[in-house]
Amino acid sequence: MIQVSMVPKELIHTCWGTVGPFLDRAARYTYGRYTVDDIHTAIVDYEHDLWVAFEDSEIKGAVVTNFINYPKRKVLSLTFCGGVELSKWKDPMLDLLRRYAKDMGCDGIEATARRGWAKIFQNDGHKSLWATFELPLEGVNHG
Repeated sequence: MIQVSMVPKELIHTCWGTVGPFLDRAARYTYGRYTVDDIHTAIVDYEHDLWVAFEDSEIKGAVVTNFINYPKRKVLSLTFCGGVELSKWKDPMLDLLRRYAKDMGCDGIEATARRGWAKIFQNDGHKSLWATFELPLEGVNHG
């Protein structure tokens, strides 16, 4: 049976050997914005939280969250996600994060992710709000 739990900051080191590689794969999709070391620092030194999904004593996945306070809304941001057998632990993880977000006074949950996540969340009531565009700093030849 899958269980999900937030990892207390003082215990991050006990599971980092497993979740670090999961989150390293997620960091690679940030196109140079983050490394796995940056994610570790965000969890240990800043206001990010690490959640793990496990079956028996085997960690199957990890999610990193933080709160974003917009002028008119507060949301729980799913910043990074990684693991194995996502189909086993996605729903229990999302159920817990929804309850947590509600308990913490959030208006919703958001994630910035690759387009493939739309298929993963297709039965969870998600809606795509916008796309992120990265433009080069150097001029582009339009001719």
